[in-house]
Amino acid sequence: MTTLPDDDPFAVLENSRVASVLRRLYSEANRQHLSIIRHFLPHTLSYLRRRFMPFSENEMSGFYADKYIAIVEDQGAFAYLTARALRARTVVEFGTSFGPSTLWLAAAVRANGGGRVVTTEIVPDKARIARQHFEDAGLADLIDVREGNAIDSLATDPSDIDFVLNDGFPMRALDIVKLLAPRIRPGGVVLTDDVGGFRGNYKGYLANMRDRANGFDSMLITLKGGTEYSVRR
Repeated sequence: MTTLPDDDPFAVLENSRVASVLRRLYSEANRQHLSIIRHFLPHTLSYLRRRFMPFSENEMSGFYADKYIAIVEDQGAFAYLTARALRARTVVEFGTSFGPSTLWLAAAVRANGGGRVVTTEIVPDKARIARQHFEDAGLADLIDVREGNAIDSLATDPSDIDFVLNDGFPMRALDIVKLLAPRIRPGGVVLTDDVGGFRGNYKGYLANMRDRANGFDSMLITLKGGTEYSVRR
């Protein structure tokens, strides 16, 4: 009888240096899960009923200032493989945090032959630490970190976008897509995190993405309880 190998999301990566840094970052991120669960306990009923959950943007520089709040390992591997399949050379990310998701994307761009990942972070200390992680992984030359309000920093550049990871403040997700949509190439992909967990917060976003008149074919996939996968028409 053939024994199948254990599923290891990091096995998709070609570069052991990148995999090593990602394993370290996820080890740190996973130790924060309990404190984040405690933070959301008062909103459990809203979560279960898929209602709007209070999530102040001020918390990004407060409670979340030292939190990874990253995509999980399987999402990272999926994003990596999607970017590889697209042969993505231009990738945009809304929400760097400490950089795990950015590393998945930059690893894919490197494997595709080069390009750039334009990523955004509103908390300066997170951006600074993320840049060090990018250096540690040997991918800093591919990553353009833009600090401050993403609506401003992504206003005109880049263009001809292959892939977007939409993983910042939930109530800004639709603004980001509307800003970038004219610059996403046909067949380009938008992957949006936390849609399952914050379904009430993403109602407007889902209504927009599911309306084909707005230029996308879109559906929810089961990663991390619900991640929206959208293809530019």
